[in-house]
Amino acid sequence: MTKIEDALRDFNPWWKKKFSLVYHEREIFGEIKRYLDLPMIIALSGLRRAGKSTLMLKIAEDYIAKGTPSNRILYFSFDDFKGAELGEIVREYERLNALDTNDGKYLFLFDEIQKLTDWQDKIKTLYDTHKGKIKIILSGSESLFLKKWTKESLAGRVFLFNVKLLSFKEFIAFKGQKALLERPRLYRKELLQLFEDYLHTQGFPELVDIKDREVIRKYIREGVIDKIIYKDIPQLFKIEDIGVLESLINLLMDEPGQLIELSNLASELKITRQTLSNYITYLEESQLLKKLYNYSRNARKTERKLKKYYPTVISADLSFSVDSTARSHAFEWLIVNQTGAEFFWRDVYKNEVDIVLGKKEPVPIEIKYGKISAEGLSAFMRKFKIKNGTIVSFDIEDEIKVKEGTIKIIPAYIMLPELAK
Repeated sequence: MTKIEDALRDFNPWWKKKFSLVYHEREIFGEIKRYLDLPMIIALSGLRRAGKSTLMLKIAEDYIAKGTPSNRILYFSFDDFKGAELGEIVREYERLNALDTNDGKYLFLFDEIQKLTDWQDKIKTLYDTHKGKIKIILSGSESLFLKKWTKESLAGRVFLFNVKLLSFKEFIAFKGQKALLERPRLYRKELLQLFEDYLHTQGFPELVDIKDREVIRKYIREGVIDKIIYKDIPQLFKIEDIGVLESLINLLMDEPGQLIELSNLASELKITRQTLSNYITYLEESQLLKKLYNYSRNARKTERKLKKYYPTVISADLSFSVDSTARSHAFEWLIVNQTGAEFFWRDVYKNEVDIVLGKKEPVPIEIKYGKISAEGLSAFMRKFKIKNGTIVSFDIEDEIKVKEGTIKIIPAYIMLPELAK
């Protein structure tokens, strides 16, 4: 009995019994469903533990519910089967189910596809050979790896979706408290507690009901960070010193939102500027890090200025901290990630705005966990001649009239669900 044979039995319980998945609705699933009836491949990228595998199993469950014979659905994860061959997997599948994939229609779901050697050519061959007969769903944790090959070898054959961690709105729904959002001001106390829980668990679906700090710390460190740093990135890129790469992500997880001057940080880490630039790129493409540009209507100026870096996840010490400065950093990190911001703004006089949404018609947003101040917003509104600004607060709702226009102050527990609509 081969390991592949054993894995196929374990991965595909619907072949032998009724399949029922514990599933909470994800916002992105509605987008994915629109493309399921088309012959093209669907590829899901995203951070480890973001819920890609669950979405794939949900697709399998829905296919069965719509009448697809359960034995015509194949799921396989390459996460622990780097040396597996796609042809062998398909042959074992056919043998176990007494089927011929040249006859009839099938659904094939391949998880962590980047672990399969030369996966792009093998998937291309499978797709071209059985076009219109086998619907292929792929997932991969490395964004660059999928984007590169879907634009090259698989161009015109694939739709790519990025599966993110839970939004605050999704987290509330996972907790069975979606009704609170209909009257958020009435349920202020309950939503503030949910916001606190959300900050602690950082949007990981499997942590929704976990409150133990050590469990959360261990899950994020060993289940996400260590696997990406020590397993995923070295598989794709030549790493001179993994210890330095880990030090870099640890630095950013403890102090999110740093303005980084590459030469200075490279000197501090005792590596070259080019190596540091490469390491930052690897972290970005593994979806562990995001970069914010200093806003300007001039693209060349934007590229030349210093950039801010925010990790996708932060340390449990920071997310659970009761220190006001630490909580302010964690609050800012969460809002930046939830808004999907690409820009901040800082001028030569050190006036600053935490987030600028949009490019041609900028929307400036300041993030204030504690004391409310509007100097940075006023400076931005004055420079770019706009009349409205926003402050995201922890628990204050108000409106400020300034010489430049109007600034609305909105609590995060109200603003974030509104952004998700």
